[in-house]
Amino acid sequence: MKFFQRLGRSFMLPVAVLPIAAILVGVAFFIRNVAGENVAVTFLNGAGGALLDNMPILFAIGISLGMASKSDGTSALAGLVSWLTITTLLSPANVALFQGVEEGAVDPAFGVIDNVFVGIIAGLIGAFSYDRFKDTRLPDALAFFSGKRSVAIVAAGMSLVVALILFLAWPVVYGALVAFGEFIAALGPLGAGIYGFMNRILIPLGLHHALNSVFWFDVAGINDLVNFLGGEGEYGVTGQYMTGFFPVMMFGLPGAALAMYVTAKTTRKKVAAGLLLSGAVSSFVVGVTEPLEFAFMFLAPVLYLIHAVFMGISLAISAILPVRMGFGFSGGAIDLLLGWTNPMAQNPWLIPVMGVFWFAVYFLVFRFVIVRFDLKTPGREDDEVETDGVRPVDGDDRFRGTAARFLEALGGQENIVELDNCATRLRMVVADVAKVDDATLRRAGAAGVMRPGGRAVQVVYGLNVQFVKDAMEDLMAGRAPVAERRDDAAAPTPVLTTAPAVVRLRQPIEGRVVPLSTVPDPTFAEGIMGPGVAIEPTGDTVVAPAEGRVEHVFPTAHAVAMVLADGTELLIHVGIDTVDMAGEGFETLVSAGQEVTAGTPLLRIDLDRLRAAGHPTITPVVVLNNPDASVQMS
Repeated sequence: MKFFQRLGRSFMLPVAVLPIAAILVGVAFFIRNVAGENVAVTFLNGAGGALLDNMPILFAIGISLGMASKSDGTSALAGLVSWLTITTLLSPANVALFQGVEEGAVDPAFGVIDNVFVGIIAGLIGAFSYDRFKDTRLPDALAFFSGKRSVAIVAAGMSLVVALILFLAWPVVYGALVAFGEFIAALGPLGAGIYGFMNRILIPLGLHHALNSVFWFDVAGINDLVNFLGGEGEYGVTGQYMTGFFPVMMFGLPGAALAMYVTAKTTRKKVAAGLLLSGAVSSFVVGVTEPLEFAFMFLAPVLYLIHAVFMGISLAISAILPVRMGFGFSGGAIDLLLGWTNPMAQNPWLIPVMGVFWFAVYFLVFRFVIVRFDLKTPGREDDEVETDGVRPVDGDDRFRGTAARFLEALGGQENIVELDNCATRLRMVVADVAKVDDATLRRAGAAGVMRPGGRAVQVVYGLNVQFVKDAMEDLMAGRAPVAERRDDAAAPTPVLTTAPAVVRLRQPIEGRVVPLSTVPDPTFAEGIMGPGVAIEPTGDTVVAPAEGRVEHVFPTAHAVAMVLADGTELLIHVGIDTVDMAGEGFETLVSAGQEVTAGTPLLRIDLDRLRAAGHPTITPVVVLNNPDASVQMS
């Protein structure tokens, strides 16, 4: 499930550009039907089509970036190389050469090889090649091709194998879909319902086009789309394989979008709203549903299955009722208006009536299922933190020894699936949570261990957590030997017994002081990091709360650590999960090691940008080395 949630998030990058493209093409289609071909039609159709016609490439690049362990242009290049390799080898012209026949005799399946399914495969190949081969070291004679330069080469090699498999399998799959379509076409309204269900089920693979060709064109003599646009066919029959799409695309999916918005986390509603609103507009106006469907297709596959069932029911009901409508582009409002007076249109006013019903059904069912099963739809995903890749170098065996003990307590390096860190903690996904030994982790220096759910594990360590993570990665990759183990070699979080019981500080940023327990992060709220207070900020500058030394400014500038003159170690952490901002909205005003006095500016922040990104701005101020301290602000 973790893989599919990550895949779903990866889709958001290419999907985010589709709504405006769909609207441009839809408007162009409307103008062409009203005023004929003209410059505006050519311009709008070209602008929107540049993206919609190249969706597979967008998916290959976007998935390569999203599925790689680190967002790197190298993985995107590898995904593009993979897509170009597969689609070029399997183009009708090349297939004709391979088979020794004329291009016109090539199986029609290869005419649609440049589909989203192949784009997804190429993206996964690119991400896999990057993760596994970005650190490859070759002999000196081939050193130029070492490291990241080897990634695209490996991706091309893997794509050759995939192309061979598809050369054999793709015609079989395509032919089976066409045969299946011809079979269900004889089942009347039931067949229309099965077609609607299969149409949605096949979208993730891009195979729905094969099925559509049976019902919309003249593959099996139905020719539903062409006959409707030409105003010919059989009144009351023509259009039955298109009508049911309108109520779902125009009303049902926007209802689903509303359900996902109202169930999103409060802190992420704004971010979710941008994606969901644009997707709903695209679906309603022009009937392009991919921006919404890919938003939950892999994040919450049970919802997509429900959606496919609803689409099947909608087509079956529409085929039974005396209502017929068709489209030239898709089942959106523009096509509904254009087809309203078509001779083959039957009672088109029933479509909005059915649409109101489907809006309510989608909203109520999606909301119930999302809440009941805690599905990770947009705005409800599990928190994932990525660092900016800055790796400070430290040769101290202390961190290597701690890293070795952590690896042992976590069930060994083979049990660690993903490893990352934020300001004070390791964030991991493990293969088997039962192998994680909390007590041993604490003895090895962990301040606390948290299990957010699933296979996620977080180990709270302190300000030097990045050194520990780096040491763990070196040990796992075999780049460093394990430090010699001594009984006294553990590196627990230091406790300063001489620190004062009451720490009096100047308020580091303007705003309202609130209890630390109100922070929406248990690491702070439960005092795992240490005692302190929090501030709901209204100002834009973080200043030193007392005289001391800047111990550390994090690369993403979202937090700063100080050692005060009395020895108190203090962490000021601006917002929650703001490491995701990768430094955007933050400006560092000091450097590590700098001596400061009370009131010296440390950081400048853009609160509006943080809120727009969906992050709480509440700022914990925590004493790290005295669990018995209390903090007073003045």
